[in-house]
Amino acid sequence: MGAGKTTVGRQLAKRLGKAFCDSDREIEARTGVRVAVIFDIEGETGFRRREAEVIEQVTALDNIVLATGGGVVLDLRNREHLRTRGFVIYLHAQPAVLWQRTRSDKSRPLLQDGDPRDRLEKLYAERDPLYREVADLVIDTGRQSVGSLLAQVLAKFGEACKLSA
Repeated sequence: MGAGKTTVGRQLAKRLGKAFCDSDREIEARTGVRVAVIFDIEGETGFRRREAEVIEQVTALDNIVLATGGGVVLDLRNREHLRTRGFVIYLHAQPAVLWQRTRSDKSRPLLQDGDPRDRLEKLYAERDPLYREVADLVIDTGRQSVGSLLAQVLAKFGEACKLSA
């Protein structure tokens, strides 16, 4: 969360001439409420169930760039769908950077209770190995601008595609 998946994904889709899909926005469109409301009513378990349904459906589509929610990798089926149905780019950022990016964002349900910085550290420890498990390409987002990050993603994506051809 806060790595730039939606921002970079939207720009990447535009540059590649593909449709853009954000799994969290898709869930919101289907339910008519924000992700935070789903967490309030159904808890994380209910949200993850909805997320798995969306991931199963959207990963079957062609010519899209998909930005997922940060916890999508927690579900084995999601990881399998991502790994087998697409090219996965993991936008990696250290917890300290993620904290700087998300500290004022009240729309992130998992950071609203307790110590958000500690929570980010724990989420990172749990999720980073899972992201790496499914990733075809890992890009360190660091503190670079969206433009330079997009250029790096495009260059490395192009290299990876040539190598797999």
